[in-house]
Amino acid sequence: GEGEGICGLPHRQEVPQPPASPGPCPCSARTGCQGWLAHKTPSLSPSAKTRQGALESLRLALAARLLPDFLLERRLTLADALEKCLKKGKGEEQALAAAVLGLLCVQLGPGPKGEEFFRSLQPLLVSVLSDSAASPAARLHCASALGLGCYVAAADIEDLVSCLTCLEGVFSRSCSRRDSSPVVPASLQGLLCAALQAWALLLTICPSTHIGPILDRQLPRLPQLLSSESVNLRMAAGETIALLFELARDLEEDFAYEDTEALCGELRTLATDSNKYRAKADRRRQRSTFRAVLHFVEGGECEEETIRFGLEVLYVDSWARRRVYAAFKDALGSGMHHHLQNNELLRDIFGLGPVLVLDAAALKACKISRFEKHLYNAAAFRARTKARSRVRDKRADVL
Repeated sequence: GEGEGICGLPHRQEVPQPPASPGPCPCSARTGCQGWLAHKTPSLSPSAKTRQGALESLRLALAARLLPDFLLERRLTLADALEKCLKKGKGEEQALAAAVLGLLCVQLGPGPKGEEFFRSLQPLLVSVLSDSAASPAARLHCASALGLGCYVAAADIEDLVSCLTCLEGVFSRSCSRRDSSPVVPASLQGLLCAALQAWALLLTICPSTHIGPILDRQLPRLPQLLSSESVNLRMAAGETIALLFELARDLEEDFAYEDTEALCGELRTLATDSNKYRAKADRRRQRSTFRAVLHFVEGGECEEETIRFGLEVLYVDSWARRRVYAAFKDALGSGMHHHLQNNELLRDIFGLGPVLVLDAAALKACKISRFEKHLYNAAAFRARTKARSRVRDKRADVL
């Protein structure tokens, strides 16, 4: 008969089990389904569809659960499988393999074994990313995985500089000339956005000695991307410009950019954009982002964002912190809160301290009842209505 584990990979009970594989299987409890790794490794199936299904199931499992011990014992098998998928796969398979690779780096962490895992696959990520004939989706995910993996696992400054150079080369080709707006094919807009965001992520851990030349090289060029047809690329460029200003001010408190007036003019235009040919949701996102960027570039503070998860709160109060949070959120999706609560790597990055261990009684004591929630929401609604009514025009007053 056939069974299916939580990770979604099929298991045949009649297949002989492999010899003594250490540790429990993450797919299901005590069902002897270690065959998913030994017999259903993505690269071993002759069917591309089956391999993609296995990779997608593995991606979902890694995002939703924390399995460092299980994965440490099988990292060589997984590295071999991902290597074959990246080398021989096409399009969607390469994209999924790169996404899984990034999640594995998050799970394995920054230790020697995690570093060895990333270093063994880094050349393949660079190869696919640099291949203009490869699928744009595959290159996009390779850019994201290269940034995330390097952020987590690269211990040497040479590896960091190498990844920064590779990612910078992807988006710099589109803004190399100052006298013209970049023309980016629609199929490559997502790739440029991913490369720019991965590059910005690595800037947050780049030594200060390397920041100066990067500022001189890219700060005059990046504003060209603000005129891109892609709202995501425009927003990524704006957030990266804000990050560069933040890093520059960390180096030099009274930092002054010579073209600030022209830059603020472009940012102000995007912060008040009301063109009807843009989607309403895109206009709203763009205006919100560029209001914050403009405020910061003009000398203000970065707007603080509050993220609540479980009984804890995370404050995102800088552009560097915002970029790091967004990178992990893009990779982990709905599993972000679970990892914030339980993943020591993320808790260390965001300064959350040791993992909280609460028993059922403590959790029950901290839980707000439905009636208390209703009272709180009703009070907040009344306060909000009063505050808004003060600034609204009353027809009766006008008449």
